[in-house]
Amino acid sequence: MSFDLVFFGGTGDLTWRKLMPSLFQAWRHGKLPADGRILAVARDDRDDDSYRSWLHERLQAADSAKRPTEDEYRQFAALIHYLRMDLSQPADYLRLKAWLETRRTDNTVIYLATSPHLFPTICGQLGACGLNHEGIRVVLEKPLGHDLASAQQINQAVRAVFSERQALRIDHYLGKPSVQNLMALRFGNVLFEPLWRRESIANIQITLAESLGVGTRGDFYDRTGALRDMIQNHALQLLTMVAMEPPSSADADAIRDEKLKVLRSLKPFDAASVARDVVRGQYRGGTVNGQLAKGYLDEDKVPPDSRTETFVALRCEVQNWRWAGVPFYLRTGKRMADRHADIVVNFRPTPHPIFPGAHNANKLVIKLQPEDGLELHLLAAKGSVSSAGAGAMPETLSPVSLDLDFDKAFPTDRVGAYERMLLDALAGRLNLFVRSDEQEQAWRWVEPILDNWAHDSSTVRGYTAGTWGPPAASALVARDGFAWPEEA
Repeated sequence: MSFDLVFFGGTGDLTWRKLMPSLFQAWRHGKLPADGRILAVARDDRDDDSYRSWLHERLQAADSAKRPTEDEYRQFAALIHYLRMDLSQPADYLRLKAWLETRRTDNTVIYLATSPHLFPTICGQLGACGLNHEGIRVVLEKPLGHDLASAQQINQAVRAVFSERQALRIDHYLGKPSVQNLMALRFGNVLFEPLWRRESIANIQITLAESLGVGTRGDFYDRTGALRDMIQNHALQLLTMVAMEPPSSADADAIRDEKLKVLRSLKPFDAASVARDVVRGQYRGGTVNGQLAKGYLDEDKVPPDSRTETFVALRCEVQNWRWAGVPFYLRTGKRMADRHADIVVNFRPTPHPIFPGAHNANKLVIKLQPEDGLELHLLAAKGSVSSAGAGAMPETLSPVSLDLDFDKAFPTDRVGAYERMLLDALAGRLNLFVRSDEQEQAWRWVEPILDNWAHDSSTVRGYTAGTWGPPAASALVARDGFAWPEEA
């Protein structure tokens, strides 16, 4: 398969930190189609050779196992080209078109790794010069909009140029192998699906925790916050994959139709439920992994009076037959005690216990990062013999776990999230990309929270860096008689 892959924002952080390293790994693994060209587009005055040298320097910062050797980079760099463009100039888009038309390819993918406010301009110019024919797909990086109105504006501008099947809205969390195995777990096996409902499940908890602070992104982050940055997209997408009904097929729209039904079934927020069921926090100075960490207000480019949240925990419900009454807890934050992301499915206790002692109920842990895998927590008897004679009490059960490490189970052919998404974009596989109606419905659901916070700045709770967030987040779950995993 021949392809051209164009990166708008070719010198930006996303391109050199995530996209180019992922493409290199795809090339190294032999998964990148052989007949391809990669074009970086930016305003810098460079040529192919100077861009290749610039990128080579940055790839040296990768983990040693992922760093290219000199010979590998020489071969990979032969695919890479550079084009200087001013995104506001129609003549520059004609130069891009001329470059693309120097050969005929099976697929052309244009990845917009730029600020979302540039999406309407770029898409409009691409359409004006004819770079929107059926052989072209455009990938839109998050965040898509700042609220529902801006998301709708962007989608309207994109739809004026590209069809829905040509516009790929990326959420890299959906490319994680463990998320793919969530679909396989539910719909490729008969074991769990009969239990995947309110009669067997007590609650579901989704945690996306980071130990790092905002770093050099203080200006961007202060205009975004944790709700927009993580909950509206990543956490809600994970929730839909956990809660969706079995799709009629593996077709992209069949899957996305079911995810949209979940978003539409989420109980809407009002002022009272925001106050009761949403906790927002902001980290203060503390210690993370034995190192002193400054507070959010002391970070570079963060206003000293900022009320932007770096932590969100919330309780929500999916109002349908399968999930009625089952609480879903979502939690994300920066400068937390550890970096990990997981989905914990807590099952109900046995209805009639016959073994002595207090026992935790079964749970399934779907680990997303830093490792991917599944843990099934069960109870088992050790098999010891009681000396008390006939009529003795049954043996006390002990907790055990079945642990599946995907890296060990599948030591070859494993790909990272961005690598998977880029390969799917090139192949035209849409299953892992977000449809516009999904995205807008997610904004519609979080907007009452944003509106409430805009008029009430008093609810930002401080939490010490290196902890699991404000105590109110623990109280939110404890109110229902549950606890977060680290507190259970």
